[in-house]
Order: sequence, then structure tokens, then C-alpha cells
Amino acid sequence: MESSDEKIRAVAMTLERAKLAEYVQLMNNPWRLLWLNFIAGLARGVGIAIGGSLLVGVLLYLLSQIAILNLPLISDIIAEIVKLVQIQLR
Repeated sequence: MESSDEKIRAVAMTLERAKLAEYVQLMNNPWRLLWLNFIAGLARGVGIAIGGSLLVGVLLYLLSQIAILNLPLISDIIAEIVKLVQIQLR
């Protein structure tokens, strides 16, 4: 049978692995919690903006290349979309 010291050590190790102390400390400091969530949201927003910009840029590049191939029906539609986007960028 385990002694109480061994049980306490086992519980302490489990809590340490779960990082419960850091979580409790974070919950007791609401300003730090708000700050960390603000920074995380800011990073998420910047990542979405950069990723979206790259995706739209690649799509516009591909559409312009398709328009250069001068496919009859598709190229007219794509050319109009590219013109509208270029006008908006100016």
C-alpha cells in the first residue's frame, strides 16, 4: 500500500504536468489574461490579413494569366474582373 507521502508526490507531479499552477495564477491576474488574449487576437488578425492578401494576389495573377490565353468566354469575364480590381487598387 502506498504511503500518504507517495500519494501526495504523485498528485503533485500530476498537477505539475497539467500546469495547473500557471493556470490558476493566470486566472487570478485578469489584466494579464486580457493582455495575452489581446496579443493572441492581434496575431490571429494579422495572420488572416496576410494570408488573405496572398491568396487573393495569387488568384488574381492566375486569372490574369488565363485572360492572356484569350479563351473566348472565360477570358472576357476574367478580364472584366481584373480591370475592376485594378481600378479599385488605384
